[in-house]
Amino acid sequence: MQIAFLPRYDRLGASSRLRFFMYFESYIKSGGNAVIKPGLSDEYLQQLYRAGRVGTFCKLREFLRIFCRAFNLPDKLIIEYELVPELAYKYEKCLLGSRQYILNFDDNVWEKYRHKPALADKYDSLCCNAAGLIVANEFLREKVSSLNSNVIEIPTVVDLTCYAATVEKYPVFTAAWIGTPVTYKYLESHLDALQLMFGSPERQLLVIADSRLGKSRPLPGVNVRYLDWSQELEAEYLKKCHVGIMPLDDDEFSRGKSAYKLLQYQAAGLPLLASPVGENCRVVANDFNGFLVNSPQEWLHKLDMLCQNKDLYDACSANARSRAYDYSFQKYFPIFKEFVDKTFDIPERGNYA
Repeated sequence: MQIAFLPRYDRLGASSRLRFFMYFESYIKSGGNAVIKPGLSDEYLQQLYRAGRVGTFCKLREFLRIFCRAFNLPDKLIIEYELVPELAYKYEKCLLGSRQYILNFDDNVWEKYRHKPALADKYDSLCCNAAGLIVANEFLREKVSSLNSNVIEIPTVVDLTCYAATVEKYPVFTAAWIGTPVTYKYLESHLDALQLMFGSPERQLLVIADSRLGKSRPLPGVNVRYLDWSQELEAEYLKKCHVGIMPLDDDEFSRGKSAYKLLQYQAAGLPLLASPVGENCRVVANDFNGFLVNSPQEWLHKLDMLCQNKDLYDACSANARSRAYDYSFQKYFPIFKEFVDKTFDIPERGNYA
């Protein structure tokens, strides 16, 4: 019995890389019979990140390719969000036919279709007819629990083996933010706080995303350095920093986001500073592994505390690292495998990888 893993993106897409490719590789190693068929290409994402939009020709080409992907699939599917983006449920239902499928959500993607009448109920309909649902956080679990009884919460987790080595810290007290040009908007919306926190040379913000953002979308009045994101180097960059930040806007989409940045910071042993929105509130424990902060003055005050109080800093750093396993791939892959095999009625086999 073969399973098709159907991520929304190729490896450049963080959600697909972390919730599909990583699990697929270990599922194969554990003796599973599976194939993986990526969705939107790396070229599509590169164009989106570079220009902020994607050209019509590229969109059409990607849609046709993903539509064609829907044919000649096995009878068991694990799908990121939906089979074909922007396709109404009645047509997607025809493509799915009698296949069993598990849906995997890490964001409140319902918001993207909320103002599109033909698509507004698509995710609800897909969830109702799914064999099972995998969700990244409590917000999403509560959202789908009335639509399907077979739901499991599996956060977007880190591979602890990537964070094992020790490195020397940057000489300047540095706060890390890691993301993409799309999520960079959260830094822009918190510019007032960043100007207070990093308005002098003694402290620096490190943006790990796309170095071109420094020219195309600068943060005025902020001592900031930009690095291109690299899968091979991201853990090293983070471990060289002193704290990790995750500002969010308090809106419906943000409340459904996973707190993956914070989990990366924890694995790197960084104290956390984050907006009290959604999953952030479950990951950050005040005065333990960091702080939840609201106003620009509070962002500055908590950063001052971590910068100036070595005992507090060391305790938060150690506590962050101690919680890393709770959000690790090493913990959750066996849980994922058991859920998939049970949902698809696959006999137990092999060892976990």
